[in-house]
Amino acid sequence: MRVLALGINYSPDQTGIAPFTTGRCEYLAARGHQVRVCTGFPYYPAWRVRDADRGRLFAREAVNGVTVLRSYAYVPRRVTAARRILHEASFVASASLRAYVFHVADLQPDSALDLGMLPPGLLARALYLVERLAYRRAALVTTLTDAMRRRIVAKGIAEAKVVLASDWADPALFSIPLRGGGEAFRRAFGLEDRFLVVHAGNMGVKQGLDVVLEAAAGSRRDPDVVYVLVGDGAMRASLEGRATALGLSNVRFVPLQPRTMFLDLLAAADVCLVTQQRTVADIVFPSKVLTLLAAGRPVVASVSPGSEVARVVREADAGLVVPPEDPGSLREAVATLRGDAAARDASGERGRAYARRHWDRERVLSEMEARLLRLTGSPARVSTLSPEPDHVR
Repeated sequence: MRVLALGINYSPDQTGIAPFTTGRCEYLAARGHQVRVCTGFPYYPAWRVRDADRGRLFAREAVNGVTVLRSYAYVPRRVTAARRILHEASFVASASLRAYVFHVADLQPDSALDLGMLPPGLLARALYLVERLAYRRAALVTTLTDAMRRRIVAKGIAEAKVVLASDWADPALFSIPLRGGGEAFRRAFGLEDRFLVVHAGNMGVKQGLDVVLEAAAGSRRDPDVVYVLVGDGAMRASLEGRATALGLSNVRFVPLQPRTMFLDLLAAADVCLVTQQRTVADIVFPSKVLTLLAAGRPVVASVSPGSEVARVVREADAGLVVPPEDPGSLREAVATLRGDAAARDASGERGRAYARRHWDRERVLSEMEARLLRLTGSPARVSTLSPEPDHVR
């Protein structure tokens, strides 16, 4: 089977959709398929193109059996709503119309409107036109959750054409100790004896991370609790400025970490956060949910109660769900888990078990391959994967 993948982010970008696009392509290449990916030059999540790539229009490379075709894309120095929309819309317009299978990890026009980043009008209608055309030209549309699938079908796309294709959890996450560990991260950042409340991932508009700063402000008199924000994104500079203005000595900003230290960071985390603005409900499902549950971390989810994140955290019984944009509730949930080590351990264990059942990498990718083979009319391959143990089904 010959596969052409179209995605604006690809390895060596480390966060967002890049690891999943890369994983799908490399899996198919390892299975003997001919795989090409059309993508941009690396820039995410820092929103900075590497010095070595500046001024380059095109590049071609072979990485782990995948032919990677890179082309220039506009990457704004300062990320605003309009510039981000232009950045992503240009890629969709130029690349996705060639797609055979169109994978939707984020309903971007819906996000922009729901978050107030884009007003209704001509530009919004143009983006929806491009989106609708991409859906209709694709032979198959895949997405992450039932809620996102319903949104796509509501746009006039045939139900049979829109199917679920989950992301997966990095297998290394399941080896992180459920208790103890994380000493290297704690030593590196002088956090040896603190209770660490961690947000790791993109610091953008959708995350609504002001709620974390406000929760930290409410607990500043407790020096043993430190809120740690790890990663990068369009809102990081603004958040750092606000934390400084508020004098929040109990908030630490840590840059994106290498893989080994990132795994140690997760082991060090006592509680992990998933935050979303109130208007974010069924338009996105952040991959960090898979990461945190697989790592066995107890979660406090500050999200809309009807969101997919809330549903998963409740169904997995992996932590606490609190109202979005409510720093008092977030702070109280952290205090509740801090005061009950047994509850934290149990939440982590249940979350990991849920992740094994739902987001096993080999099963997710083998199902994707089988779906593509059926779509193209190619004969099904006999899987070389071992049958799943009963406890992960």
